[in-house]
Amino acid sequence: MLDSGRSLLERRLIIVTGKGGTGKTTVAATLAVASARAGQRVLVVEVGRDEQIPRLFAKNPKPVGYAGRRVAPGITAMRIDPFEALSEYLGLQIRVQSVVDLVLNNAAFRQLMSATPGWRELITLGKIWHLERMRDGRGRPRYDLIVVDAPATGHGVTFLDAPRVVVSAVRAGPLRRQAFEVETLIEDPERCVLLPVALAEELPARETAELVERLTGEVGVAVERVIVNAVVAEPFSEQLADLDDRLSRLAASGGSVHPELPASSTLALCASYLKSRSALNRHYVDVIGRLTGLPLTLLPQLTNGVRTSADLETLSSAFFRGADA
Repeated sequence: MLDSGRSLLERRLIIVTGKGGTGKTTVAATLAVASARAGQRVLVVEVGRDEQIPRLFAKNPKPVGYAGRRVAPGITAMRIDPFEALSEYLGLQIRVQSVVDLVLNNAAFRQLMSATPGWRELITLGKIWHLERMRDGRGRPRYDLIVVDAPATGHGVTFLDAPRVVVSAVRAGPLRRQAFEVETLIEDPERCVLLPVALAEELPARETAELVERLTGEVGVAVERVIVNAVVAEPFSEQLADLDDRLSRLAASGGSVHPELPASSTLALCASYLKSRSALNRHYVDVIGRLTGLPLTLLPQLTNGVRTSADLETLSSAFFRGADA
């Protein structure tokens, strides 16, 4: 796990996706923390309507917007708005920003674009491609690693497949060249890798397996492992592995654990629940591994969830010391 996990940070681009609610945004932020701890300059990109990443680093943060800003040492965050990306792209092509603004501020044009499929995905990925190519004054990449918090599973394939569709449909011109460059980046396993995020539950397990199959078969993006998030740990130590049985026997005999504690029957039910929940989690971890055929990286469930940057540090450490399932 250690070597495989750290090799992720040697890529130029990591695209994180997964079913809604699996914690893919948290995983993206965790990777950013790990990258920064390794001395890299990392950019975290969000493509949704709401900014989630800054809230993981500070309470009541100021928006990062399209321009982006530093949210932690070594970590910059930004949100790509498709219309802002389109404005930037057209400005580079036409070189007269006033004309671009006139067109993009036209209500009819915006309505037409909103109804046009695929352009949002393509222009967003084009901006990510542009960010990957940016260099500093010394000719080095401006960012050592770019982590993209991609759309959820339902839209993830469409998002990543847009360049291939354009290359297939458009025979010549700047649009095809741009789409081809983006497609080349996404399909280069040395530069780009996709990380599906799942929970150890039935529906996320099956959706993750379907996502991996479609991405590797239709899009051609490298998928090396699956991140299984919020895995419930074994509730009892090895010496107390049968604690639920002990409590059940104690309850049956009418005994109590301690006068100030709940009744032994209540404690027995709680212990049984914790043990069965952990066992169910482990079952679906095995299911995900079997259905995808990929190594798994397990991230623990944090008791109070992920609320601060310190929680991200905890997950970052767990990311690299966890064993493959």
